[in-house]
Amino acid sequence: MAKFTSALRPAHLAFIAEQKIYFVASAPHSGRVNLSPKGMDTFRVLSTTRVGYLDVTGSGNETAAHLLENGHVTLMMCSFTTSPLIFRLYGRGRVVQPADAEWPQLRPLFGPPLAGERQLVIAEIESIQTSCGFGVPFFNYTGERPTLLDYAEKKGPAGMAAYRAEKNQRSIDGLPTGLQSP
Repeated sequence: MAKFTSALRPAHLAFIAEQKIYFVASAPHSGRVNLSPKGMDTFRVLSTTRVGYLDVTGSGNETAAHLLENGHVTLMMCSFTTSPLIFRLYGRGRVVQPADAEWPQLRPLFGPPLAGERQLVIAEIESIQTSCGFGVPFFNYTGERPTLLDYAEKKGPAGMAAYRAEKNQRSIDGLPTGLQSP
């Protein structure tokens, strides 16, 4: 049975620390719902009511567009190992970019630099839902996929900036993402 709470508890923190993958969902008022898998140890707990992740350049920038439009975001993790659990964080999100005043204080909290890093997504938690996860299959983690970071390293900072200028300025529904040029 689903249970709700409004702040992260020690058991939640332990569960989050074990996860290798998480999912981010957002949607505009009108248009496509976006659901993206994330990894690379980019998720961080900032307080019992605030989380965030380091967003690395991808083929789109849907979450940023949706957050700019309405702020709604859901983050989900689920156990693929021994104890079944589905863990959802519902919140209001925003993007922090390298040119923003908060970047120097927040960015160091997310680990070493990653090739192609684009922005931080910060979410203020409104509610937390846990549910059984009995239908989630077992999977074994075998490692991180290097493809995205290798691509970003090969393109270099100028190449990634050009890529973001071409591919990350608007969502697939045509909404602005708010992405600033370096």
